[in-house]
Amino acid sequence: MLRRFVKRVKALPHKGKEPYLSFYKVLGFYPDWIELYREAMTHRSSSVRSKKGRWVNNERLEFLGDAILDAIVADILYKQFEHKKEGFLTSTRSRIVQRETLNKIAIELGLDKLIVSSTRNLAHNTNIYGDALEALIGAIYLDQGYRVTKKFVFETLIRQHINMEKVLKSEVDFKSRLIEWGQKNKVDVCFELTDSSYDAQNNPVFFSCVKVSGIEVGSGQGYSKKESHQMAAKVAIRKLRENNELQEVLLEAAHSDTPEPDNPEEETKTTP
Repeated sequence: MLRRFVKRVKALPHKGKEPYLSFYKVLGFYPDWIELYREAMTHRSSSVRSKKGRWVNNERLEFLGDAILDAIVADILYKQFEHKKEGFLTSTRSRIVQRETLNKIAIELGLDKLIVSSTRNLAHNTNIYGDALEALIGAIYLDQGYRVTKKFVFETLIRQHINMEKVLKSEVDFKSRLIEWGQKNKVDVCFELTDSSYDAQNNPVFFSCVKVSGIEVGSGQGYSKKESHQMAAKVAIRKLRENNELQEVLLEAAHSDTPEPDNPEEETKTTP
């Protein structure tokens, strides 16, 4: 009770003042630790040096927010869909937290107007918005704790900006589909970051490949590791659909060192 009172007193002097008001319009509450939220909106291209000599931008908060968002969405889905299996919960979470959805929500919340960036072409690097949203979630968690963060994710992000009926009917993202195919066929699917560089606007670009049974079957690039994984998975799925011989090679490589099933005729092959 005392802690709540102290927090309320701290917030009142800033009520109606910037940048508190701008964040209040997004969050529905006044921040206590305003510097966290400023950091969440600071793109790497506009990094500032702290008093301790560390370059400050939203990448660390994005890392934290990504993990917190995954945990909260998993928490919500686990309790909402009591009788659904792990595969359903995993694919549904992937569709909710996918980059395209986060970018869209970030713009609808108005984060594009709060982001501080020296990047010339923000429209080209659209992931900057979703990254900022994840960083914002990281800031809320550090500033207000898990309960307030979960309320923000559920009440604001999911209820107001996500059509759950559409999500449940939509197709699973490429990476999840490939992983699920590997699980069904007892085939190892592994994603690896192979390289990274910067484009003409100094935005980071990531290159990844996906290996099935230790054999590389797809590669891709994107403005985030997640996006490069998705592009690699998309290429791999297309190859597997178009080339039955490739599927046979991968399955044979995966099962060459494993014992035959009791009923070989019952073992079936599926396509992602």
